[in-house]
Amino acid sequence: MNSRRIFLKQAGIAAAGALLMPSFACTSPTAAKAVGLQLYTLRDQIPQDVKGVIEKVAKAGYKEVETYGYSPKDGYWGLDAKAFKALLDSNGLKAPSGHFGIDDFIKTGNLDLLKPLIDGATVAGMSYLTCPWLDPSLRTTADDFKKTAARLNEAAALCKKSGLQLGYHNHDFEFKKFGDTTGYEIMLQETDKKLVQFEMDLYWVVRSGNDPLALFAKHPGRFPMWHVKDMDKANNGINTEVGTGKIDFKPIYKQAKQAGLKHLIVEQENFSIDPFVSIKQSFDYVNRELI
Repeated sequence: MNSRRIFLKQAGIAAAGALLMPSFACTSPTAAKAVGLQLYTLRDQIPQDVKGVIEKVAKAGYKEVETYGYSPKDGYWGLDAKAFKALLDSNGLKAPSGHFGIDDFIKTGNLDLLKPLIDGATVAGMSYLTCPWLDPSLRTTADDFKKTAARLNEAAALCKKSGLQLGYHNHDFEFKKFGDTTGYEIMLQETDKKLVQFEMDLYWVVRSGNDPLALFAKHPGRFPMWHVKDMDKANNGINTEVGTGKIDFKPIYKQAKQAGLKHLIVEQENFSIDPFVSIKQSFDYVNRELI
């Protein structure tokens, strides 16, 4: 995770409407028709061959992808947003969400920092501009999380003008206790339910000792995106192919409707087998056993 945190921080510095028709109709927990992939899973491959990687993702069966690391200067791995969308279109893919570093905005409140990111998201056809990470300096106290929630509301109001919703993706640090609450609870309670949604990383929720089902019940409809990432049976710090680890996703997915799920996104951050074999194996499990 250290490499990811460094990358996201650097990407945030470098970056200084209507919703898409949902892949998960969510009229029932079994209505899902598509599986997505967070492209950070293939972070070692995609910068060298973005077109080839996207083709392989589509061939594995995925219908959606989630981006990371966009910058106004370099776009999506050297492709501007329009060219990247054309690449997705040619492979039958959509990108409903992207991870965009917004630490500088949260620190300063300068909305101008968000405008090029919003442009990059809207031109690529996204529905969500998702905050993937918070710099440690922004999350040391309960007041820090309250300030962050206020900033997320400001960012979400600007996103709405371009037809986007703001998303927030968790790790484990959001579950640190501040008295009888957590940073995650503060953000859920103090962000606008109509404008700010949450992308639940199931791996990090479980690894932090929390229960996704309890969160769905307490905050129904707030989790339209999930990261489905499995935990190695012997080492909680290692990911493994979905369906082969210790997280039982079936009872979680049964509450998809309560959660508000629209986009199920596979992610894996480390591998013991070829990454392309891995993403295919994870896709097959999710497609066969969950949706």
